[in-house]
Amino acid sequence: MPGFVRATPRHTSWVVWLAAIVCAVLAIAVIITGIVVFAIYIIYQPKMPYIKVAYAQLNNLVYDQSGLLEIEMVLRLVAENDNKKAHASFSDLSFLLQFHRINVAELRADPFDVAKNSSLELDYLFQSSSIPLDQAAMENMDVALKKGIVSFDLSGHARTRWRVGIFLSVKFRTDLSCELRFFRQNGSAVNLNCNSKSD
Repeated sequence: MPGFVRATPRHTSWVVWLAAIVCAVLAIAVIITGIVVFAIYIIYQPKMPYIKVAYAQLNNLVYDQSGLLEIEMVLRLVAENDNKKAHASFSDLSFLLQFHRINVAELRADPFDVAKNSSLELDYLFQSSSIPLDQAAMENMDVALKKGIVSFDLSGHARTRWRVGIFLSVKFRTDLSCELRFFRQNGSAVNLNCNSKSD
């Protein structure tokens, strides 16, 4: 009968054991972090901060038949934080004002914080240089002046996040896109309703 060869038991390398321990610790840490974040969300129920246009006034509009447009406008944007227990931060704020897809002004702001259950006003007063309009924009302006209401498009975005103590949410992008309509006679806004809040 052939002889039997005794198998020598193989020992697991310490490197394998170390890797297994590290993986187990990381898995436990991820689970605990997830539970903590979920608990904070349930307790504080944070809402996404947003931007709204609180005031708009067309102080002056100069337009000639050669197609050159100049405007002076006042805009008040308000950064809103409706969270009663969480601070909010805003960054990368950038908005573009256009007339018939032609750039009129660009609005920016440095990063800033808004306290819980509070808001921050951003006031812009700007006067454009002479802006040449193309044929389609000139026709649009002629119609607008005859009707007595001139419209501009405001669009852009900001990055927002809420903060509770040392805990930060991931950054969210809030987009704003609306039409600003003004009476030609006195420059006041018509039915102003413009915000980036998700419905």
